[in-house]
This record gives sequence, structure tokens and C-alpha cells, in this order.
Amino acid sequence: LLETLYRDFDEVANKLGVFKVETVGDCYIGASGVPTSAANHAMIMARFSRECLAHMDELLLELEAALGPGTTDLALRIGLHSGPVTGGVLRGDKSRFQLFGDSMNTAARMESTGIPGRIQVSQETARLVVASGQQHLLSPRPEFVEAKGKGKMQTYWLRPKRSTRKSNDKRMRLSATRNQRSFSSLTSV
Repeated sequence: LLETLYRDFDEVANKLGVFKVETVGDCYIGASGVPTSAANHAMIMARFSRECLAHMDELLLELEAALGPGTTDLALRIGLHSGPVTGGVLRGDKSRFQLFGDSMNTAARMESTGIPGRIQVSQETARLVVASGQQHLLSPRPEFVEAKGKGKMQTYWLRPKRSTRKSNDKRMRLSATRNQRSFSSLTSV
């Protein structure tokens, strides 16, 4: 199931110019603004998130016949944050490109404190969504979120392309990034 979902997410990522950083277990990590700068990185990630939720709903309905009635109870928990990152290649048995920094941690906190079937965005990402004229896509989360290592944070819900439903917890962590220089000359983010 995850392989099918990730293949679908990869197609959406390629269409929108989202950089797939990695998948770790049931966590899909993508970014916009790396390695090529994108002024509208937050909106690219917002659209990517909304499309992934819609694609998951469609795919689960198709798979329900083959996998059984509980299939459509699965959902994504998505977190978005915008900020600087550092990128580089980790050496070892399996060399791979990796993004580092507080922005990655904050995106992870947005995902982990979110609700299945919802897209939670940080105040920084919400500010960029509003600046792009898309404030109608946001609604403030009524309660502050207690995020590990961050304290209390005001966050926002990004409206999905479809209605959400009660679900089990499958998660996806996404991060949008601002244009920054990374260490060495490995990449420019």
C-alpha cells in the first residue's frame, strides 16, 4: 500500500516541482525551494499537500475492493513549515542527500502534533500563504500546540481539496523551505 501511495505522491511531486528528500518508514519528506530557489515554495507545498490528500482518498476507494472494508480508514497527517535548511550528502554504506536544520525539526513537529486527515502549517508558512493571496485556505487552530523543543505554537489548518474523515494514523511530513545557501558547495537551498 505504501509503495502505491508513494508512487502516486512522486507523480504529484514531479508535476509540481517538489523535491522528494526521502521516505522513512511511513513518512514521506519533500521540499520546495531546494535545490533550485522558488519564490512561491510555500504555495507549491500547500498544493502538493492538498493534492496528496485527494489522491490518497481516490486510491483508497479503488483499493477497498481488493484489500477489504477497513482500507478507507487510513489517512495522512501532514505538517508544513517554511524556513532555511542546510543540505549535504551523508557518506557511509548508503550515501544520500539530506536536509538539516530547525526547519526540518519544525516540519516534523507540525506533522507529529497534527490530526490525521488534516494539514497543519506553522505560523511562518501561514504568513506566506496569506502573502500569496490564499488566506481563504487557512483557519487558525483553536488551541496552541505544544511542540517538543519549540514550546507553545500558534498553528493553522490548511483546507483540503476534499472533506476529511475520521481515520487511523498514517503520516507524511513535508517541509517548505526558504532560499538559503548550504554549507560547502554541494547544493544551494
